[in-house]
Amino acid sequence: MRMTLRQLAVFVAVAQEGTVTKASDAVRLTQSAASMALADLEDGLGAPLFDRLGQRLQLNDLGRFLLPQALEILGRCDAFEQAAKGELQSIDLRIGATLTISDYLMPDLMANFLQMQPKAHLQLQVGNTRQMIEAVNQFQLDLALIEGSCHLPQLQCIHWRDDELAVCCAPDHPLAQLNRLLKPQDFQQAEWILREEGSGTREVFDTAILKDLENANIRLTLGHNEAILKIVAGGLGISCISKLAIEPLLEKNQLVILDTPFWQLARPLFMLVHRQKYQGPGLKAFMQFCDLR
Repeated sequence: MRMTLRQLAVFVAVAQEGTVTKASDAVRLTQSAASMALADLEDGLGAPLFDRLGQRLQLNDLGRFLLPQALEILGRCDAFEQAAKGELQSIDLRIGATLTISDYLMPDLMANFLQMQPKAHLQLQVGNTRQMIEAVNQFQLDLALIEGSCHLPQLQCIHWRDDELAVCCAPDHPLAQLNRLLKPQDFQQAEWILREEGSGTREVFDTAILKDLENANIRLTLGHNEAILKIVAGGLGISCISKLAIEPLLEKNQLVILDTPFWQLARPLFMLVHRQKYQGPGLKAFMQFCDLR
C-alpha cells in the first residue's frame, strides 16, 4: 500500500479527538475528506484502527500499536520540512496539569516559556492525576505535570519538584484553639473536606492520614481547591491540601495551619511523558525549561 501523510494526520487527529468531526477541524479538512482519508488508510492496511462506538471512535489494539509510530513520522516530517526552509521548528504542544499545578505553578511557567519562545503555541488541559495519566497514555497530551504517582511501565515519570501539603482549618475551629501539641487522636471526630478520589492531593491524605484515622469522617469531597478552602474558611470542617493553595488565605488570616509532624505530607511532583512518544525539539525544549524551574 501507499499511505500518505494526510492519512496519518487524520488517523492521529481522530485518535486524539475521538470523532471524525473534531478531527477534520484539527487537520483543516472537510468531514467527508477526513472520513475518506481514514477509510483509505484502513483499507490499505486491511484492518480497522478504531472501534466504532456510536459517533465516537476508540483506538483498537492495532491502532494503539501504530499511533506512536504515526506521531513520530509526522513529527520528523515537520522537522524535515522546516529545516529545508531554514526555519526553526515551531513549537505546538498539548500540555496537561493537575489542578494545584495549573492554578499555582502553570501561569508563571507558561508565561516565562512563551517569553523565551514567542512563536510557541501551548494548549493546557486540566484534570486530576488519574485523568492526566490516561490522557498521556492515550497520546492525547505531549506531556503532563502531575501531583500523584504513576505506575504504568509505558509512561516515564520524571521528578520535577517537591510540594508540601498541610492540614488547615478556620482560626476559630476547636482544633486551632487547643493550647497544646496535637496528636492523631485529636482528629478522630474531625469533619474532613477533601479532594476527590483520583487526585494526587487525595492520594497523600489516603496514604499518610487514613492509617491513623481508619474511620475518618469525610464530610464532603470536591474537585476544586478553592471551593474546599472557601468552605473550610467558613468554619465547616478541616482539610489537607497543598500549601500553595493555602498561603493566600493564610495571609488574610482566614485559615491557619495545624502542626501535624506525625504525618508525612510532603510529595514529589512529576513530569509525565509516554516512552513511545516522539520527543521533537519543541517538547525537549519545554522539558528542559521545566527542569530549570
